[in-house]
Amino acid sequence: MWTRISANWVIPPEVKSVLIGLADAGHDAYLVGGCVRDLLRGEKVQDFDVATSAKPDEVERLFPQVIEVGRAFGVMKVIQDQRQIEVATFRGEGKYTDHRHPTSVVFGDIKADAERRDFTVNAIYFDLKTQQILDFFGGLEDLRQKRLCAIGDPRLRFEEDALRLLRAIRFSARFGFALEEKTK
Repeated sequence: MWTRISANWVIPPEVKSVLIGLADAGHDAYLVGGCVRDLLRGEKVQDFDVATSAKPDEVERLFPQVIEVGRAFGVMKVIQDQRQIEVATFRGEGKYTDHRHPTSVVFGDIKADAERRDFTVNAIYFDLKTQQILDFFGGLEDLRQKRLCAIGDPRLRFEEDALRLLRAIRFSARFGFALEEKTK
């Protein structure tokens, strides 16, 4: 599950500042999603997303400039030196009734947060302090194999959020990933 990496990644100081600020306040804080996927692929990253145990109110208290993106969903943007860093509280999601948005969100732990994500390659977490990767669903291997695999039952994942179908096609075309058979 934990994998130590030795990477010469370029992570902007503003992003590091957010991760360190959260950690120094006693919260878990990780880079997650597309930024980790793209760093592992050796790509330049523009948007860095942070997943944390800190709730929105705590994020707001820790950083002087914060924009509410979706407080109820645990999503805030922290402004550091004119860079916006999305900071989202670990969460699980309730049922989806409109094929796009969950009806409820429950703040939880990192495992619940990983389980709600779309594809294994987007559910890889990076801990700046330990320089370790946390991978619950085999996303590292899928990345190595250039394979796109939905987390859990693909039919349910796509039924929850229809946008995931378009994301699957986009990732497959953009990165040259083959769709895993059940995901296809």
